[in-house]
Amino acid sequence: MLILIIHWFLSALSLIVVAHIVPGFEVRGFGTALIAAVIIGFVNATLGFILKILTLPLTILTFGLFWLVINALMLEFAAYLVPGFAVHYFWSAFFGAIVLSLVNFVLRSLIV
Repeated sequence: MLILIIHWFLSALSLIVVAHIVPGFEVRGFGTALIAAVIIGFVNATLGFILKILTLPLTILTFGLFWLVINALMLEFAAYLVPGFAVHYFWSAFFGAIVLSLVNFVLRSLIV
């Protein structure tokens, strides 16, 4: 259970870092980041999973690059659901998804 809470906090911290790096990616505070981390996880586990299965042929044709588009769309959808979390442009979501994955990976490798 403690590991789950640590991962949750690291995901929220990653969102704050991405908001400082990527223009058009906005998080109002750490509380908003905590809520957004839960919503992003839920959206990716449900809708994102379904979309990744449905678009598997396209993903194979693009050597996996289409998953970045799906991840960007999932970030935009999560931003729509969470007040105080905004992604203003598709390209902000696209590059935000990449940076979010990298920052989350680095933080998790340092902590856990």
